[in-house]
Amino acid sequence: MDIKLVAIDLDDTLLDSGLQVSPKCIDAIRRVQEKGIIVTLATGRMFTSALPYARQLESKKDIPIITYQGALVKCSDSGKVLYYRSLPADMAVEILRYFKKSKVHFQTYFNDQLCMERLTEEGIEYSRLAGVEPVIMENLIDEAAHLETCKILAVIENEKFLLEMELELKDIYTRQLYITRSKPYYLEVMHPQANKGDALKVIADHYHIERKEIMAIGDSYNDMAMIEWAGIGVAMGNAHKSVKETADYITSSNEEEGVAEALHRFILETAK
Repeated sequence: MDIKLVAIDLDDTLLDSGLQVSPKCIDAIRRVQEKGIIVTLATGRMFTSALPYARQLESKKDIPIITYQGALVKCSDSGKVLYYRSLPADMAVEILRYFKKSKVHFQTYFNDQLCMERLTEEGIEYSRLAGVEPVIMENLIDEAAHLETCKILAVIENEKFLLEMELELKDIYTRQLYITRSKPYYLEVMHPQANKGDALKVIADHYHIERKEIMAIGDSYNDMAMIEWAGIGVAMGNAHKSVKETADYITSSNEEEGVAEALHRFILETAK
């Protein structure tokens, strides 16, 4: 099978525990790019947070990257937007009220800015992970009433509580919102068409590439849509069980440079 497009998740997939891309992975990606194959990133991160990693891969093309779980597909150099789905304002307000009432850390994103009402321990850690300084706003609910909300994220370290909230929200907003987990303690809420599978299809259509010519690599629940949709879906060795069950192939973990392994297996070695 000839692969023409590869979409790779960032956290716990391409990035190791130190938030770095290993030299082996960079080398494999560049060798794949030299064959004319497009390599893009597909992440829940903000565009601002994902862009340094996209540039690290040194693609010679202005590549669209999938950010905010698929809510925004934006080109790395030109800034051209191919796809954007924001939350309906009334639902954004409802979700923010729900998280505020639950007394958990919550944050949202306006104009590619990380916005919080106060700087909690969870907010500080998230800001460090994303490499983005937060903007403190007095009342996110009021702001969401008139600003476009790209995504809402709650940080809930009690996994049982998080799962209960996830189930409750999915029950209330069935088909109205896309609700997923990225990390075990991140609960994220987006537009129903803001997922990595729909976003990957946008990029495929942009380049006139068929579904069977695409490979997607990821580790978490938010990667399942693109892993299922791609011609070859690859789960990391550190992926959740349900993600592995969705995939066509399971590679090594992110700490064992599983992305490089998958690229060698399906592209570089088959080309020899």
